[in-house]
Amino acid sequence: MTDTNTTYAPVDHPGTEVPADRRSWDIVWSAYKPVDITPPELREAAMAGETESWITDPVATPQEITDWSERQAAAVVPFEVTDAGWPLNPTGRSGRSGRNLGKWGENAAADPVVIAGSRADRRILLIKRDDIGVWALPGGMVDPGETAPAAVTRELQEETGVDLRGQAPDAILRRAYVADWRNTDHAWVASTAALYTLPDVVTAVAADDAMDARWVRFHDVDQLAADLAEHGGLYEAHRPILTAAADHLA
Repeated sequence: MTDTNTTYAPVDHPGTEVPADRRSWDIVWSAYKPVDITPPELREAAMAGETESWITDPVATPQEITDWSERQAAAVVPFEVTDAGWPLNPTGRSGRSGRNLGKWGENAAADPVVIAGSRADRRILLIKRDDIGVWALPGGMVDPGETAPAAVTRELQEETGVDLRGQAPDAILRRAYVADWRNTDHAWVASTAALYTLPDVVTAVAADDAMDARWVRFHDVDQLAADLAEHGGLYEAHRPILTAAADHLA
């Protein structure tokens, strides 16, 4: 477990630099002081009152959570919890503490990869995120009691208006840790990404957490990133999912 700072930094602070040979939790690093990026709505004072709907764990520290064994069993990516009740990021130290996510520990997300057309006419459906202004896959967090497949189609409909409920995905592309900009030592994102293919584009309208929704030319990830470079850029955390999609479609 790590000590947290009492002075909070902006949520997009990059955190303390962590050398590659110090990332593992198995390495003792007594001088490690991560930067706490917890926003006001997730701090202790706010937890004492009514919390916002996206806050699944309305507690100031993970030590108040009692179902860690169940959460570990259901996790997309296995993780450890210290004897003191602090979940540990499965990739190691991040340089940041606190949380800027609804849950302590793993936050399960669902990402639909929707492809229309083929070969030269192939397009991918992307949204422009309203939090960081970059182009990304539509998607979001799995709600309590919801399955990842249900969350995939729900998030797609909420953010783009495209309704694929009842249509089975062509493939589950990836179930893995996501290098999300909100991740910390004790709260992080892991995603299930599902591929859907359509014969042609359908109407998509941005809503919910999306500023815009658009069908974009997609042959490979480098081409996609280059095409979006002057229009907000590509969300780098989704690059592994997009790479898996391109490989599957090759």
